[in-house]
Amino acid sequence: MSQHQDLHTWLSQGTALYQVGRYEGAIARFDKFLKAQPKHVDGWEQRGFALYHLGAYEEALASFETALQLKPKHNLAWHGKGLALAKLGKYEEAIDSFARALKLNPDDDKAWYNHGHALSCLYRYKEAVVSFAHTVELRPSYYRAWYSRAVALAALRQYDDSLANLDTVLTLKQDCYYAWNYRGLVLCKLNRYPEAMVSFERSLKHRADNPNAWYGKACTCALQGDIEQAVKFLHRAIVLSPNLYRVMAQTDASFDNVREDEQFQALILNR
Repeated sequence: MSQHQDLHTWLSQGTALYQVGRYEGAIARFDKFLKAQPKHVDGWEQRGFALYHLGAYEEALASFETALQLKPKHNLAWHGKGLALAKLGKYEEAIDSFARALKLNPDDDKAWYNHGHALSCLYRYKEAVVSFAHTVELRPSYYRAWYSRAVALAALRQYDDSLANLDTVLTLKQDCYYAWNYRGLVLCKLNRYPEAMVSFERSLKHRADNPNAWYGKACTCALQGDIEQAVKFLHRAIVLSPNLYRVMAQTDASFDNVREDEQFQALILNR
């Protein structure tokens, strides 16, 4: 077999292994290929994505930067660089990288989504809403983008708009338990408690071991002054996740109506 054939084999094997999720094997092939072809842009880019999927974000970043040194207008490498930077908590730099990717390919729905997610991580919700809007315009069936847009809208206290986006999520994916749960939270913000309870029930129907939904039900009951039910549902949440929900309930304003109740105090203080 000629050297050219060997190189083609390393690259094609690496790509095939990457596509089936065998990232370590893919990286080993890409390394052999790049040792002989160090200026192959796509090889560095694919190596970067394989490293990203293994959680090796610093190494992935280095691979994407090498690809961009070789070809500054490589939109996938800018996108990959943004993903790695976001995982490293460098959201400002990630936003810049996603913006560079989108300048080169404004029709990349995933880049718009990841751009929006990074903006949300910096609490820049108005900008995030715009990015998610671009995502769903390009890919209307992308239910995760509709969900992320709903969360950003709720953070802006635009609850009616958030609810409309959540309804779109649930039209696209009826068993999305976390969307049912978030819908319940938004309905609580709108003081629509009976509907909120229905949403939490639907969430539990799709995922029974779901402490968020039990906690949401507890909050809804507490807001209406139903101490017995609030304590009962909060207990279910704490059983599933003892540390988180016991701490949350201690400061959550939803429980202000029941905070002095002996049963509530005994539950949150673990007496």
